[in-house]
Amino acid sequence: MDITIHASFLPHDDADASLAFYRDILGFEVRNDVGYGGMRWITVGPVGQPGTSIVLHPPTADPGITDDERRTITEMMAKGTYAIITLATADLDGTFEQLQASTAEIVQEPTEQPYGIRDCAVRDPAGNMIRINEVR
Repeated sequence: MDITIHASFLPHDDADASLAFYRDILGFEVRNDVGYGGMRWITVGPVGQPGTSIVLHPPTADPGITDDERRTITEMMAKGTYAIITLATADLDGTFEQLQASTAEIVQEPTEQPYGIRDCAVRDPAGNMIRINEVR
């Protein structure tokens, strides 16, 4: 088999704030920006990696979700426990300095983890956890 990761989905509760974070702070390029029925799906991805994308989506757009589930999703997003993505960089310290100088919510400074990686963590405007691993 020849399988790759094409897209990962992260929820947003403010499309403009999420777009600004991924485009202006992380430096991702915007690949698609689609609105429908008052909702907005934005596809972003790392420059030079056209085959890998993140789709920022309205978390409760699924018509099969109940009102209770919508409330739970909203509560989990507010706590930062609903979604996570792990990114990677060869320059973790430089990346962290840029994140620290921005409006990103810092969760953890660069740390050598007991399980063998060095990483840091931030949250995007929707509360999604973003861990950034150092590539060695």
